[in-house]
Amino acid sequence: MKEFLRVAYFYHLVYRRMKNLIVASTSTVHGQDYLEYLTNELTIFFDEVDEVLFIPYARPGGISHDDYTKHASAFFKKINKKLIGIHTFDQPADALRDAKAVFTGGGNTFVLVNQLYQNNLMQALREAILNGLPYLGTSAGSNICGISMQTSNDMPILYPPSFKTLGVIPFNINPHYLDPIKGSTHMGETRAIRITEFHAFNTVPVLGLREGSWLRVQGDTIELKGEHSARAFEQGKAAYEIDSSKPLDLR
Repeated sequence: MKEFLRVAYFYHLVYRRMKNLIVASTSTVHGQDYLEYLTNELTIFFDEVDEVLFIPYARPGGISHDDYTKHASAFFKKINKKLIGIHTFDQPADALRDAKAVFTGGGNTFVLVNQLYQNNLMQALREAILNGLPYLGTSAGSNICGISMQTSNDMPILYPPSFKTLGVIPFNINPHYLDPIKGSTHMGETRAIRITEFHAFNTVPVLGLREGSWLRVQGDTIELKGEHSARAFEQGKAAYEIDSSKPLDLR
């Protein structure tokens, strides 16, 4: 019976072409290997595919596309999947069109967004996701799932053609969200203050995703997963907590 339901759900995704995403705050939680905390979730998520197209454009720490792909591949080998870097194709749009699933890794969101636009992939990736392509994003790769990249934590080391991103969820993400530390002598702005600054000029809601948390998006249903609640920010309202007890409705 379980096998029947699993197969039925797979074809339900295919024929209804519903969104199918995991939007994770981070790739690595303290004390664990790369993506280890998501092993069970990703084993199920990628069950029907044998290859995953990797978008390494965010280049954490300035790492090369090849080295980043090699690093990420180590995890995917553990779940018996082949990871292929999109940068190895002469026509990345064709690679995306033929992809069975996509993973966009973390790093610098400005670098990632700039490269997606330079390669004419932003709209193509959006359309693929809306047509049901399984998508995993971590950190910067999650940041781009929102309406814009304007709630990134990253340094603007490049100027992308636009801050507009995929818009496959109806709010912005602030990955790696950190709560203010009581008694801290740090005089810089907290994440909450930064998001308040964003809302002085923008109406888009923002979800602060804490480390080890992720969103499971299936069609129009968005569920918070992991051990932590998330912090929601809306213009003109006090920030509030969202837990995993019911589907998330932030728009």
